[in-house]
Amino acid sequence: MKIDFYTANNIAHVDYKDVEILKRFINPNGKIQSRRRTGLSATHQRQVALAIKRARFMGLMPYISR
Repeated sequence: MKIDFYTANNIAHVDYKDVEILKRFINPNGKIQSRRRTGLSATHQRQVALAIKRARFMGLMPYISR
């Protein structure tokens, strides 16, 4: 069982502007990784997915990587 990154580092809020942390949860092709791979709780996985989508929309992260 993996440890939840946000719980382990005592981070209360998933922020879409914190791109460096969000990059950890994206595979090399630019897709959002599953909970099984990331080890996040269900709540944090939903928040991370929403934050990644918001960051992409705002232009902070790419939709795909080549």
